Amino acid sequence: MRIALVTHKVDFQDGQGRVNYEIAKAALDRGHSVTVIAEYCSSEIANHPRGRFICAREIPIPTQLLRNIYFAEKSARWLRHHRDEFDIIQANGFVTWEPADIVAVHFVHSAWLRNPFFPFHWSSFSPYAYYQRLITIINGHYEKKAFRSADKLIAVSRFTAGEVAEYGISQEKIVVVHNGVDVEEFHPGSAVRSEFGLSEEIPLALFVGDIKTTRKNLETVLKAMQSVPELHLVVAGKVEGSPYPAIAAELNVSDRVHFIGKTSKIASLMRSVDFFVFPSRYEAHPLVLLEALASGLPVVVSGNFGAADYIHAGGKVFDDPNDASALAAIMEELVRFPEKRKSMGAAAREQALNMQWSQTAAGYLDVYEELLEKRRQAASAGHLSMDDAANSQEKK
Repeated sequence: MRIALVTHKVDFQDGQGRVNYEIAKAALDRGHSVTVIAEYCSSEIANHPRGRFICAREIPIPTQLLRNIYFAEKSARWLRHHRDEFDIIQANGFVTWEPADIVAVHFVHSAWLRNPFFPFHWSSFSPYAYYQRLITIINGHYEKKAFRSADKLIAVSRFTAGEVAEYGISQEKIVVVHNGVDVEEFHPGSAVRSEFGLSEEIPLALFVGDIKTTRKNLETVLKAMQSVPELHLVVAGKVEGSPYPAIAAELNVSDRVHFIGKTSKIASLMRSVDFFVFPSRYEAHPLVLLEALASGLPVVVSGNFGAADYIHAGGKVFDDPNDASALAAIMEELVRFPEKRKSMGAAAREQALNMQWSQTAAGYLDVYEELLEKRRQAASAGHLSMDDAANSQEKK
């Protein structure tokens, strides 16, 4: 099978880029050829004997909007000249003007725009808010076209599949393939908290994510911390430009909230804490949540995103991401009952073992092969119909 992946990154260290990396690696391992049209591609894929990397952005471009437009145009121009070289073209959402056979849906921009927690409004009189809203509107418009023109859509959760269906797209066209996790890198165990400047004696929760915007919803966690005075929270995320250290101070919890900045040692950090809290206002299927499950951590999430699909015995789901009281009650319970944390953590690990990267990649490749087989059958039926018509003419 000759596969083209059109995406911004194929990168072991990136979120969506990691998904692309695992698909490409599995395809190459099965003997398929993979061409990556992207801004960046892991050398392991690009330098493989059956791998190829087409760089679709060689020049620096100042804004994300202009970068997206440039990438969409350059990738489409290349695909128009090389489309016949591939059996399957997969794109990640809307990234190119050229229609793809399969579109992977990691995020539905129009759904985020409609979300009551979407923070960027015309009434804000903020150039930054206008810019963010404009990008979301443009992405939503073109992703709708990308979804409708594809033969198959791969959604990362049932939640996301439901959002896609709101475009009027048949459920038969949508396949759900969950993201995966490396259960060898992320596993239960002990780590030295002092590595992160943290005390060994305190109950400790973990939050990981972008803390410069409101979508990940650290603010509700900080408010909930006011009601759980024995709990400490470690926050991993880039602190520069973040309003949350000041908010923690205003809420009088800054002595128990430890901002450690962005770190590459997430696996070790997860082995250092007691549970993971992530009440995001909108997500499709965050990898960090799977990493927490694989690390044997109880997870606490809001019901406002795709994670609610699969959080059962290994975690707690509360409905309203802004409900600090509900979140505080769950965190208090986890602090007070260590044995419950232990049993939930074991269930979390067990669930993660059924969501490994090998299963994710196999799910994508199965969709590719099913689509190809369907096309072969359609082509065969077409040839038979032509033969029948020719035979009928001969008899006449």
